[in-house]
Amino acid sequence: MSATSSSATTRVAFVTGGSRGIGRAAAVSLAEAGHRVAICFSSDKDGAEDTLTAIRAAGSEGLAVQADVADAESVDAAFKEIEAALGTVELLVNNAGITRDGLLMRMSDAQWGDVIQTNLTGAFHTIRRATPKMMKGRFGRIVNVSSVSGQTGQAGQANYSAAKAGLVGLTRAVARELASRGITANIVAPGPIVTAMTEGLPDDWRSWAEQTVPLGRLGTPEEVGGVIAFLCSDIAGYVTGALVPVDGGLGMGH
Repeated sequence: MSATSSSATTRVAFVTGGSRGIGRAAAVSLAEAGHRVAICFSSDKDGAEDTLTAIRAAGSEGLAVQADVADAESVDAAFKEIEAALGTVELLVNNAGITRDGLLMRMSDAQWGDVIQTNLTGAFHTIRRATPKMMKGRFGRIVNVSSVSGQTGQAGQANYSAAKAGLVGLTRAVARELASRGITANIVAPGPIVTAMTEGLPDDWRSWAEQTVPLGRLGTPEEVGGVIAFLCSDIAGYVTGALVPVDGGLGMGH
C-alpha cells in the first residue's frame, strides 16, 4: 500500500477481463491504492490466478470469478458472489473485450454480434447491475475501457471500432444520468499497448505503430492501469464524462 493510499477510503473494485494485460494492471493498481479487488474472467483461469497473486502481493484482498459479461444472468451471479465475499461494488472497470476481425464485406453476423455483445452490451450489463447500490450509497466510479480505434476507426475492425465508439456514448449518458447521485463515469482510450494480443502481431505492425505514435513507442498495461486507478479515486470526483487517451499522442485532436 502506498503512503497516500493509507488515508484514502478503502473500497471494493470489480474489474472485468482481469486475467491479463490492461485488466490485470488495473486490478493491481487498484490493489496498490488499498482497495479490495474482484476480477472476472471468461476462460483464462490460470491468468486469473496470476492476477490474484499480484493483488495479494500488493497487500490487498482479491477474488476471481468466472463470468460471461455478454450474459446478464452470469453478470448477476458474479456480483452476488463478489458482494458476499467482499462487499458492495463501488468501483467498476469494464475492460472485458474480444476481437473477431474481418473485412466488412466478409464479416459474418456472428462476428459482428459477438463483439458488440461482449464489448458494449457487456458494459451495459455490469453498469445496470452495479448502479442501484452505488446510487443508494451516493458514491460510484465507473471506468469503461475503449480504444483509439473507437474514435479513428480501424480497417478490418468495423465491429470492434463500433463497440468501442458505442462505449463513449454509453459512458456519457450514464455520467449525465447519475451525476446527481455522486457517481462518475469516464472512458479510457488506450492506443497501441504491449499485451498478449499485440505480441502476436507481425513485426511490421509494431514498426508502423512505433513510427506513427508521437512518443515513438508502444505503451504498457501499467500506464493504462494507473490512469484507471486515478479515475476510480476519491480525488477524481470532479471528473466525469471524460475521454482520457492513453495512446502516446496517436489520437490527438479526436
